[in-house]
Amino acid sequence: MTATETLADQAYRQVRTAIATGELAPGEKVTERGMAERLAISPTPVREALRRLELDGLIERIGPRTVLVAAIRDAAIDDLAEVEVGLRGLVARFAARHATAEQLDTLDAILDRADDLLILAKERRRQQQPADRHLAELLDTMQEFNDTVSACAHNPVLVRMLEQSRVFSRPRRRELLLRRVAEDDTFGMERYTSHRALVRALRAGDSATAERLAISDAQGGLAALREAP
Repeated sequence: MTATETLADQAYRQVRTAIATGELAPGEKVTERGMAERLAISPTPVREALRRLELDGLIERIGPRTVLVAAIRDAAIDDLAEVEVGLRGLVARFAARHATAEQLDTLDAILDRADDLLILAKERRRQQQPADRHLAELLDTMQEFNDTVSACAHNPVLVRMLEQSRVFSRPRRRELLLRRVAEDDTFGMERYTSHRALVRALRAGDSATAERLAISDAQGGLAALREAP
């Protein structure tokens, strides 16, 4: 949980992720007390989270303290994904306007490290040796890149909105990415080169191009993760 994230925010994000991934199936009954025990928090923040999820259309209330996971899960998750993608684009647009020279240099340094890790991983695979550690480090490095882009926006409110709108929590996203990469070591490589293009757009102050690149990357990434078995 981030410094600015409340327990209700945390509960909202965790329950929403469980619905998005099918851990909570359509039609499944959820009680405030049961969910509070599951999340190891008090019922009050759970109650607030369920109200928000009801407004999102992800759950349907059937009693004062009981809800059902809505049968329209896929359509609702589509809406959430659209919000996350749009916010990712908006963050990049702000970053193009406000990134400092030091932050831009940091982005290039992060991508240099990612390039080295990718080379090492490919070489390990070529030698038919395990590359799991290098691939895991690569994924963490790319998350560092995304977080640094968010910092470049210099807009804490916007970044917080993005964190709260994510279809997948950070742990769940990492889990899915590692699973996909284990199955196919070329997974996501078609989007990898767009990160250099994004930094170039940020350096040029080209907010429209930065937004377009971020949206395209977010759309591709979410679509691939939602297809994960």
